[in-house]
Amino acid sequence: MNPTVGIAVILTVLQAAHCQMIKDLSACLLGQSLRVDCRYENKTNNPLTYEFSITKDNRKHVIHSTISVSENIYRTRANVTMHKNLVCLYLQSFTTSDEGVYMCELKATNDYTGNQIKNITVIKDKLEKCAGFSLLIQNTSWLLLLLLSLPLLQAVDFVSL
Repeated sequence: MNPTVGIAVILTVLQAAHCQMIKDLSACLLGQSLRVDCRYENKTNNPLTYEFSITKDNRKHVIHSTISVSENIYRTRANVTMHKNLVCLYLQSFTTSDEGVYMCELKATNDYTGNQIKNITVIKDKLEKCAGFSLLIQNTSWLLLLLLSLPLLQAVDFVSL
């Protein structure tokens, strides 16, 4: 095999092996809770593992994880939900002592290119309130269906009169 062709094949395989990429990391206040949204692009059906952590005083504290063990101080206050291309961390009773640099780390099974990591600095006074509609917009197919069906619903109302 020609060495140039061999290198091209290896690079192609490595690019195809990259299964997910974090697109956006955002944070907002939902009542008294902090919500951190980690949006990603997934190119595989392989299981996804995650870790949310915070760095305070130059020390990493694991909040919620399927990769490693969460710290006791966060276990009762934190939970995570997963939607299509979105992993959300909810930290209840968020206070200024929870401020710091939050990290989302994702890894898909059999993704040999390494973990995807993104950071966001969270300061309570600078956080915006979460939009009540934002979770519904994550999967917009239902919204499109609703908008497309409005004329039909209006036609049914007109016929029933």
